[in-house]
Amino acid sequence: MSATSQRLFSFIGGEQGSWQIQRQTNLTGAPLPDAARVSVLPGVAGEAPRVSVWHLQGITSNERYVTRDEKTALAARQPDLGRPAATCAALIALRKNPAWWALTQDERRAIIETQSNHIAIGMRYLPAIARRLYHCRDLAMAQPFDFVTWFEFAPADSAAFDDLLAQLRESAEWQFVDREVDIRLVQAGPA
Repeated sequence: MSATSQRLFSFIGGEQGSWQIQRQTNLTGAPLPDAARVSVLPGVAGEAPRVSVWHLQGITSNERYVTRDEKTALAARQPDLGRPAATCAALIALRKNPAWWALTQDERRAIIETQSNHIAIGMRYLPAIARRLYHCRDLAMAQPFDFVTWFEFAPADSAAFDDLLAQLRESAEWQFVDREVDIRLVQAGPA
């Protein structure tokens, strides 16, 4: 596998996949078509599952809005994905409006952390909730979202995850979101 494909991931909604969709909520903007399951595959899905209704791609990247101290603290507390007890997941797909992208990086950082406390809020839920952010705007092929974030947690931490999202969605940063789809999943094994 090439270095690029180790950073590139495909999220495929359809009838197959090891994650069963419990619910899909469209918070703003256009929804994704309904699907029963999600496959998360490294690289480009060479052959999409038999019945797929949507296909999202994202790439892992450097942390763009953290200070050195924040990065060190996150690395010390952030668990890996794939923990056996983390049988619940959420796929949150977001697109931010043109006003967001017209801001400079330091202006976006000020909104994310100084005004919204995004990193500080997330730190309060570690290590119970693991996450990985995938950037979609960096890909050559246009994507319907700017970011896809994959979260994993134990069933006992579902309420804490809802609390985390509620706090973030009330922040100044979310004023720039013009499309958001929230998909909740449980590990179901291959289908």
